[in-house]
Amino acid sequence: MTAVARSVRGWPRYLVSLLIIAVAATPLIAYWLSNPADQRLVDLDVYRTGGSALLLGLPVYDVITPAPQLLPFTYPPFSAMLAVPLGEMSWPAAQWVWTIGIVVALAVTVGYSFRPLLERFSGRLAVPVLFGLLAAACMYLMPIRDQVRFGQVDLFLVALCLLDCVVRKPWWPRGMLIGLATAVKLTPGVFLIYLAVTGFPRRDGDPEHRRALYMAVFTAGLLTILPFLAIFDDAKDFWFSALLDSERLGANAATTNQSLRGMLLRLYLPGWLTAAIWLAAAAAIGWYGFRHARRAFRDGDPMTGVALTGLMAVLLSPVAWIHHLAWVVIVIAALAGSGRDRTRLLVAAGAWLYFVLPIPWWGVSIKALEIPVVSPVIGKIVQDAFGLGAIGLVWLLASWLPRRRNADRAGSPVLRTAP
Repeated sequence: MTAVARSVRGWPRYLVSLLIIAVAATPLIAYWLSNPADQRLVDLDVYRTGGSALLLGLPVYDVITPAPQLLPFTYPPFSAMLAVPLGEMSWPAAQWVWTIGIVVALAVTVGYSFRPLLERFSGRLAVPVLFGLLAAACMYLMPIRDQVRFGQVDLFLVALCLLDCVVRKPWWPRGMLIGLATAVKLTPGVFLIYLAVTGFPRRDGDPEHRRALYMAVFTAGLLTILPFLAIFDDAKDFWFSALLDSERLGANAATTNQSLRGMLLRLYLPGWLTAAIWLAAAAAIGWYGFRHARRAFRDGDPMTGVALTGLMAVLLSPVAWIHHLAWVVIVIAALAGSGRDRTRLLVAAGAWLYFVLPIPWWGVSIKALEIPVVSPVIGKIVQDAFGLGAIGLVWLLASWLPRRRNADRAGSPVLRTAP
C-alpha cells in the first residue's frame, strides 16, 4: 500500500500536518496578500487578464495588465483557455483560490518527493509531523516564496510532471500530465526528452516510458491544436509572433533570470558570442544532465532522474526566473533519500539553506558598492548564485550521489549512516 493510500485511510492523523502547514504558510500568505493591490500576485493577474480577454473577445496577446505592471500574456493559447474561470472570478476570490492551490500543489510535491523518507517511518505517528515539517520548510525556499508572492503557476506544473513520473500505478494514462503541463507552458517539454531517453535508447529501454512518451506527445499536440480550432487568431499570434519575442517576458539580463543564457547576458559580451557560448554550454549540460537522468532511472532512482530533468528546464531555457527553480523541492528530496545517510541529509539541508537565502540580491548590493574588482567580479558571481547553484546541483545528483550510494551498497567504512 502506498504512502498516499495509507494517508487516505489515516487522514485524521494528518490534521496535525495541516496545522503545521497552515501555521507556516499564514505569515507568508498574509504578507503577500496584504501588499498594495497593484503589487499583489502580479502573475496571477496576467493569467486572469488572458482569461478575461477571451471572455471579452479581445486579442489575448495584445492586452496587458493595469498600470503600473503593464504585463502582457506570455503563455501558450491553451493556458488562456484554462484561465477563463479566473477571468470570471472576482479578484479577491481568484487570489485566495490560487494561493490555496499553490499550498496544495506544494503538499502533493513534498509528499511524493520525500516518499522514501516518509515510508521509512511508515505506520508511525511521527509521519504526519515529519510531512508537515518538510512542507513547512519547503514553503520558505525562495523559489517557493516567490510562487506565493507572484501567484505563479510553476508548482502546479512541477506536481503534474512529478506525479506522471513517480506514481506507481496511475489511474490516468502515464504521460498525459506531462503533455498537459507542456501545453500550459513550454518548459516542461524537457520531460518529453526524459521519457525518450529512458524508453528508447536501447532494446532494454523502459516500455512504459515509451508508451508514456507517445501519450505525452499526443496530449501536448492535441492541446496545442485545439486553440487553432477555437481561437485561431490568438493561436496564430502566439506561435508566429509572441513566442519569438523574448523581451515580452521582461528584461532577459535581469538578476531574476538565472538560466545559463541569463548569466551570460549579464557579462555583456557581443551578442553573437553570447549566443555561441550559450548554445555550446546548453548542449554540454543538456547532454550531461539527460545522460545521468537516464542512468538514475535505470539504477532504480527515478526521483533523481526527475530532479535532474527539472534542473534542465531551468538551465536550458532562454529565460528562467528564480520562481522557476521550484524544482529544487524535488532536488532536495533526491539528495536526502530515505534519510539513512547523515552526509546526504547534511547536503540536502545545505541545499535547502542555500535556496532559502536571497543570495542573488546580495550580489546586486555588492555591485552597487562600486568597490574596484570586488563589485564587478564577486558581485556578479554572487548575483548568479542560483544559476551556478543549479549547475552544482546537477553535478551532485549526477556524479556525487551515485558514488555515495555505491559506497553505501559496498559497506564502505568511511560511510556513516543514521540508525
